[in-house]
Amino acid sequence: MTPTQPTVPERAGDRPSTAAAPQAPTTTPEESVIVSAPPLAAGAGNPSADCIADSAGGLTFDLDTPGRAADTHWSAALVLRLRGREEDGEEVRLPLTANGDGRLRAVLPSTVALPEGRWDVHLACGEDTPRRLLPGLADLRSLVDRRPGPSTSPLAVRIPYATEHGNLSLRSWQRAPHAEAGDVLVDPEGITVRGTLYRVEDPGAWLAGAVVEARRRRADLTVTAPLTAAEGQDFTFTLPFAGLCAPWRGGPEVWDLWLRGPEGTPVRLARILDDVVDKKHVFVYPARDVTAPYAPAQAGPYYTADNDLSVRIGECPPGAGR
Repeated sequence: MTPTQPTVPERAGDRPSTAAAPQAPTTTPEESVIVSAPPLAAGAGNPSADCIADSAGGLTFDLDTPGRAADTHWSAALVLRLRGREEDGEEVRLPLTANGDGRLRAVLPSTVALPEGRWDVHLACGEDTPRRLLPGLADLRSLVDRRPGPSTSPLAVRIPYATEHGNLSLRSWQRAPHAEAGDVLVDPEGITVRGTLYRVEDPGAWLAGAVVEARRRRADLTVTAPLTAAEGQDFTFTLPFAGLCAPWRGGPEVWDLWLRGPEGTPVRLARILDDVVDKKHVFVYPARDVTAPYAPAQAGPYYTADNDLSVRIGECPPGAGR
């Protein structure tokens, strides 16, 4: 069992030298500040839950309940509530049963649909007000370098984590098809990305007719680049910065990266098959100076709050590149 704080697998080319200062993030609608439940009062006695993840996307929760024993009530349940959708009653209830070690257990199978988002975890017992759970130990070893098997059903990814207020929540993704970003290499001319395609019937045929699309956010403009299909499900592509900087007219600008299949199916490029819940501040890449038509610019890749891969264009800081 490992602490809830995830560990990051080392991969060549994934990150720059630690000497490089991370660039200040650009605030966008999908990168809003994460707000969780308010801090718990001292002595509130909220129970904690240990989490075990399996390679299929399922989670098992084991918890103790100080005070009133939840297993004495038939309605005891673990309740997952989708943050931001509380008024719509968007929740999933998982029954709690004794696990044989004097603790209670709830299971979230990978087959239970959990829409994308952040789910806050509560303990509900009878008529009592549901209480937020605290994070215990998290065994997420099966999520590291996860490679799902062949299937066309939606790919389920759930990662438990501690919120900024110390409560237990889950980050959920559900995607089909899914394009998993691997190594991201940054050079002065652009980025080269290696990835793997999942949840299509014939990945090789799909990739053979696919292209890369960079879509400028908040504007109807797309730049395409060729994609090279490697062996099986793997692919690689190079996206030059010049094409993204050509229409730039100052200020921060974001381009979201997609694959478009032979039948026009768009697939967002993301990195979700590991135990790192928020890539944005963990996988940090350098920005490169670019000679853009409008003015000197800087360009570089980054992961959004949803762990999707994008490219950010901005103005060169005073004195940069001189």
